Amino acid sequence: MIIDCHGHFTTAPPQLAAWRDRQVAAVGTPAAAPDPDDLVITDGDLREAIESNQLRLMDERGIDLTVFSPRASFMAHHIGDFEVSSVWARICNDLVHRVSTLYPDRFATGAMLPQSPGVDPASCLPELRRAVEELGAVTVNLNPDPSGGRWTSPPLTDRSWYPLYEAMAEYEVPAMIHVSTSCNPAFHTTGAHYLNADTTAFMQLVEGDLFADFPTLRFVIPHGGGAVPYHWGRFRGLAAALGRPDPEALLENVLFDTCVYHQPGIDLLTQVVPSRSVLFASEMIGAVRGIDPRTGHHYDDTRRYVEATPHLTEEDRAAVRSGNALRVHPRLAARLAGRRAAAGH
Repeated sequence: MIIDCHGHFTTAPPQLAAWRDRQVAAVGTPAAAPDPDDLVITDGDLREAIESNQLRLMDERGIDLTVFSPRASFMAHHIGDFEVSSVWARICNDLVHRVSTLYPDRFATGAMLPQSPGVDPASCLPELRRAVEELGAVTVNLNPDPSGGRWTSPPLTDRSWYPLYEAMAEYEVPAMIHVSTSCNPAFHTTGAHYLNADTTAFMQLVEGDLFADFPTLRFVIPHGGGAVPYHWGRFRGLAAALGRPDPEALLENVLFDTCVYHQPGIDLLTQVVPSRSVLFASEMIGAVRGIDPRTGHHYDDTRRYVEATPHLTEEDRAAVRSGNALRVHPRLAARLAGRRAAAGH
């Protein structure tokens, strides 16, 4: 089985973006905000959006299941206030849940949180609990910078985040550390801000003792871990200079995905990071959608790189393909086990 742990609904029907435009236009004048009931997206609309895009590519590339969450750049937590983010998160989470209900063997729900700059992270608890208990979410996306590139939030090791971590530990759901749109012109959203955030989050964890307080908490750092695996010596050296444990000690709780879009990158990732800490992912139809003229294949066809790298044994490759994802997402593992039992397998 091949599980893609990093998928976003980047091809949602256009009605979603149109409703969001109306919501954004009404920021500051709540009476003008659109009613969520005004958004009408039929199951047929969802099937058309999924079957001609994500599902088609999953079938072509041999991917069995995708952990599917709202479009990351659409989270845009810096827009409006907590109420704006709360309504928007609920709509987006409901939509990806509908996709996973239409295609229960192919998609599992990942939820966004209604974060907002300067707002206590504990305010996200009701939506986190709803997403897990009512929508069956197997993971959440956690934005370490709701300000959109201005970095006004405390480090992920700060105790203000602890209410979220307590709920995640209770539910046994991991978090993918994933920022959203950059509103800072110095940081291109996907070329700089995303990778900056991946790297920054890891360094925050190097400097803190978060997992002493939450030994079962797990974070997935996407996009191959930003700069981390490719500057592993720097992080080891910094940890030693700061009197911190070797960064490899974090790799029971921190994992990296394979959204690295060339063979040398995957080769280095799998050479540096133990296979137990790597999850297969492609983020297909995401930031990098084109075809690499040097190979003739899509940049985001990451399965090719994982299968070709010489740094994984077949046992390692099986762990990367799905074993690690099932270990890190116990609710997904339980869901799949339940479906197999119901089918008599």
